[in-house]
This record gives sequence, structure tokens and C-alpha cells, in this order.
Amino acid sequence: MSQASLSPTNDSKMNTATATGTRLDDPANGVTRRTGGEDGGVVKKTDQLNGNSNTETTISTPEKPKRSYRSRKYRHVEAIHSESQPSCLSHDTTETPSFLGFRNLMVIVLVVGNLRLVIENIQKYGVLICLNCHDFRPTDLQIGIFLYFLIPCHLFLAYFIELVAAHSARSSLFPKPKPSPSGTSSPTEAQLSKFQSTWTLIWIFHALNITTCLVLTTYVVWYHVHHPLIGTLSEVHAIIVWLKTASYAFTNRDLRHAYLHPVTGELDALPELYRECPYPNNITFTNLVYFWWAPTLIYQPVYPRTSKIRWVFVAKRLGEVVCLSVFIWFCSAQYAAPVLINSLDKIASLDYFSIIERLLKLSTISLVIWLAGFFALFQSFLNALAEITRFGDRSFYEAWWNSEGLGMYWRTWNKPVYQFFRRHVYSPMRSRGYTHKTASFAVFFLSAVLHELLVGVPTHNLIGVAFLGMFLQLPLIQITQPLEKRKSSSGKLLGNTIFWVSFTIFGQPFAALMYFYAWQAKYGSVSRQQQHQSVQAVCPAPH
Repeated sequence: MSQASLSPTNDSKMNTATATGTRLDDPANGVTRRTGGEDGGVVKKTDQLNGNSNTETTISTPEKPKRSYRSRKYRHVEAIHSESQPSCLSHDTTETPSFLGFRNLMVIVLVVGNLRLVIENIQKYGVLICLNCHDFRPTDLQIGIFLYFLIPCHLFLAYFIELVAAHSARSSLFPKPKPSPSGTSSPTEAQLSKFQSTWTLIWIFHALNITTCLVLTTYVVWYHVHHPLIGTLSEVHAIIVWLKTASYAFTNRDLRHAYLHPVTGELDALPELYRECPYPNNITFTNLVYFWWAPTLIYQPVYPRTSKIRWVFVAKRLGEVVCLSVFIWFCSAQYAAPVLINSLDKIASLDYFSIIERLLKLSTISLVIWLAGFFALFQSFLNALAEITRFGDRSFYEAWWNSEGLGMYWRTWNKPVYQFFRRHVYSPMRSRGYTHKTASFAVFFLSAVLHELLVGVPTHNLIGVAFLGMFLQLPLIQITQPLEKRKSSSGKLLGNTIFWVSFTIFGQPFAALMYFYAWQAKYGSVSRQQQHQSVQAVCPAPH
């Protein structure tokens, strides 16, 4: 057979081997086989020397095909523009480009800009940190410690009220009422009237107790505590105990009703978790002490618990609290205080453009201080407290920084307070037939009052800025609410922008500026300047 007749057959075999991805080589010392395609695969080399068959398997990595420039003859005629393509930032593009580089640039610009402000601040004012410059009066410290131990006593008074109510509920079940054929014991009109009258009496005692707690603390802080920090801590403690006591009373009221009149449908509505400690077994001193220290404002007979305490975790979180507290103190004394002091004459002269400039300058440092305080409280301190108490549910906040409107922000940034108002104010009002707007009005009105007490009482200036700042959130929520419902990214971006602008510029910086000016007008340099001017008006200097 001639070589010409063999060529088609060999070419056919070679083409078949190439198409199937198999190459056969027969060297003198063995056979090499490559499988898996042209770009890679498994290479098997069989050694057949002297009749031995040893197989060596290696993995070959696929190689990216390289462009060959030598094989092209006409290099100046390559079709560069071969298809229609939009610009990278155009709306017509099918793939959204990544802005990771711009994000890195913004971080660099932010760091460099703030570093320049740090250098400028130190060059202009020097180091303003002073350990002995704070006006901590001995009486302020003594009263603060006294209030710290006095305020929880009102929570224990609530325990004694509920203990009497539980004893009354136990005695009312003997003799036990006869259930209906369906196994229920729905209350009669007389029983319902008796329960309502008993609850009214219990409610009056609880209301007097928690009102006395809040009013007494407010009176002492207003008239006898000079330093705003000690006054703020005392007022925060009183408000927390006030909210916890209210939750303790309302929750046990419903549990007591289900205990006295166990209607089947209502018993099924109780959470499954509560069966571990049914009413009135939950009315114990140990149960109340745990609720006192638990990082929540919502009372439950039972909470999800962790199996053990991780003390290393606790040490890390407490270390974060200490470091962030020092950082907040440093930023407040070194950066915020000079801006506030330099704003006093601008506010006194009503120089609006200078006031706006001071607000913009104060917005950066106030945002940094607020973020540090948020992390120290909600991430570090509450997690440390939850670990010590083995409190399992640690969802104290959500991703509020991505809020598409102010409504989402208020629902996600402080979940303990939000859950309290939703459970004990909003939901009961809605179940009684009130509209969504009426229930929301009640929630924000009560929250605005508490905000004014929290800020105005320690600074000894009830000027209504904190109240209006909280209460005026309602119309802003109505404005941004349609943006939350939009599915487009532009609407969500606009809502998030409105949230950040109102939060960083017109929110906290303006409130800080107003209360600082009111404080200085009453106790500080503005007050002394006004007294000096009044003296000059009464006794003019001789000519």
C-alpha cells in the first residue's frame, strides 16, 4: 500500500484524536496519553521499558489561549470597533461598574481631611485635655450614687404589687370554677367586672410608683445636680426603670387574665416559651432581679439563654467600652468644645451665615462622637451585659445606616425602645380600633416627652428642642415613606440621602448647639457677659 493511500487514514485519525481531546505519543521508553481537551486535563505516562508497566499521572493546568501577533500579516487593519457598546457610566450599559475604587478614594479623602483638621486644631488651640478641669462637685457625686441605689427600689415596689395581685389570683381560683363542656371557663359579666376593678386598683398603684420614680429623680437632678453628665446618667436610669416597670405591669396583667379565665383560643395565643414558667410562678424575686439586669425593656417570664459565659468575650467588650469612652471624651474636649464656644457670639448676634457654618463644622465631629457612642453602647456594653446574664437574643440593632427613610431608621437603630413602644403602646391602641396615624402620634409624643426630660433636665434648660426634634419626625417619616416602598434604586438612594442629611446636619448638631448655648447663657460665659453688660448699663463708666 502506498504512502498516498495511507495519508487520508492517518489524517482522519489525527483529526479524530484532536476532536476528542486525546493525543497518543509513542516514544521509545513509553506511551504518553493526554485526555481532557486541548486546554488541559490528565496526563498519563506509561513506562513500558523492559516489559514493566509503571503509570505516572500528573494534572496539567489549562492555559489561556494567547493572541498571536506574528501570524498576522496586516497588523494595521484590525477591527477595533467591531460592535456597539455604551459608555461605562451610561444608563444604557448592561453591567453596573464597581465603585470600589471611588469608595477607597472617599476613605482616603476623609482620613486626610480630618487629619488636617486635627493638626489645625492643635496648632490653633493646643492640647485642651485637662483631667482637673471638670466641675464634678462632691454633692453631685453623692447625689448620683444615692439615686443609683434609690431608683431600682421602685422596680421592687412593683414586684410587691404584683405579688399581692398573684396571691389574690390564686385565692380566687379556690374553689375552682366549673369549666364549660368545651373545656373553657370564659369570664361572666360579674367576673369580668371584678377583674377590671382589680386591675384598675393595681394600675393606680403601678402608676403612682413609676410616676414617683420619674418625678423624684427629675426634681433632684433639676435642683441639686449641677454637672450634666451625672444628671444625664441619673435621668437615663430613671427612664429605663420607668419603662421596665410599665412592661412588668402590663405583661403580668395579661398573664393574670389568661390564668384566671383560660379560654382555649387565648391560651393558644400565649407564646410557647412561656410554658416553662407559667403565671403566677414567674412572680419571684429572682425573676425580677434578672429582668432588672437583662439588656431589654420588655418583660417576659422566660428569655432565650446561652449555655455559658465567655469571660474573654466580656473582657473584650468592656475594653471597647473604656477605649471608646476615652475617645468620646477626647473628641468632645479637644474638637467639639472649641466649635461650640466660638459659636456663642454668632448665636447672640444672630449671624445666620456664621451659624450655618458652625453647624456644618460641628456636624462632622458630632457624627463621629455619636457613632462611637452607638458602638460603645449597643455593640460593646449591651453585648457584655448580655453575655454576663446569658441573654440569648442580642439583636439590639439592625443595619440602620442603610435606611431608605426615617421610619426605617427609627425601627432599626434602637430596637429595645422600638420594641417597647410597639408592644405596649402601638399594638394595644391598634387592637382597640385606633388608626395607624393616631397610634404613631401617641408613640412619638411620649417619646418626645422622654427625650426632652433626658436632655433638658440635666442641662437645666427645658427649651423644647429635643421635644420638637423628636416629634417633627412624623412629617419627615411621611415624606420619606413613599421612597421606602419604591423598588427602584434611585428612590432608595434618595431616601437614604434625606435620612443622612437630616441626621448629620439639621438634627444632632443643631440640638447640641442650642442646649450648649442655653447652658452657657445660664451658667457660663454668656451669662457673665450679660451680667457685665447690665452692670455697665446701670453704672456707666465715668468720662
